[in-house]
Amino acid sequence: MGALLALASAVAYGFVDFAGGLLSRRVHFAVVTFLGQVGGLLLALAAALLLPAEAVGPADLTWGALSGAGSATAMHFLNRGLSRGAMSVVIPVSAVTGVALSVVCGVCFLGDRPTPLAWLGICVTVPALWLVSTGGTDRGGDAGTGSGSVATDGLVASLGVAVQYVALAQAAPASGLWPVAVGRLAAVLLLLPATWRHTSEFGKSARSSAWAVLIGAGAALGLILYLWATRLQMLAIAVVLASLYPAVPTVLGLTVLREKVTRAQAVGLAGSAATVVLLSLG
Repeated sequence: MGALLALASAVAYGFVDFAGGLLSRRVHFAVVTFLGQVGGLLLALAAALLLPAEAVGPADLTWGALSGAGSATAMHFLNRGLSRGAMSVVIPVSAVTGVALSVVCGVCFLGDRPTPLAWLGICVTVPALWLVSTGGTDRGGDAGTGSGSVATDGLVASLGVAVQYVALAQAAPASGLWPVAVGRLAAVLLLLPATWRHTSEFGKSARSSAWAVLIGAGAALGLILYLWATRLQMLAIAVVLASLYPAVPTVLGLTVLREKVTRAQAVGLAGSAATVVLLSLG
């Protein structure tokens, strides 16, 4: 069940990245990120109220706030990279490095002990994610323009991803979904200064603003599914499965945008499927 929840989280994040990346090319990325966190806060707060917690301690809220800081960092730099038309650079850098950092934290500091079969799945994940994301043409822009700064965006985003995942997993199960809600609140507050300079963007398109809020709600749903997965599965496994989200934008690019699959992408997608099987069996 934990593996299925983590995979559902990956699907949610995949749709969010695809839609958010396209939207960030029409509306300033800072506004998309901020409104997304507002949408995430609304959904997480509603979910936390609907599913009462047994006991919420200060440590749980602190871990949630730290996770929210990671989310704010990850989405700010991810959307900035995507707004530059470099989906094929920023997504694999953020995903692969985020997986590696999270697994290292789980194994070295949190006592995770994956089975040999699970380790094989983890090792397959890194090249599979890279091939899936970099094996095709860029969606909507020139990835070579400012590729160094875009790669930096991806690396900083990956640090945020790792903090988001590792910190949230430390909240006690009895705290329910309140750590997610507190995290979204922390993210909104942290993103306010960067958004303040672009307030004129808010009035340009009510439809785009509504989409940004909806995309953020989808991201919060993905994080809730991930949190439930960590309560049924060790962190290292849940993170890897949840981080298979780059496969979703690739599939959407092939089906919705009518892109052609390359040999590298086909190998990467096959590797992603193998990862799911190995981690589920391990």
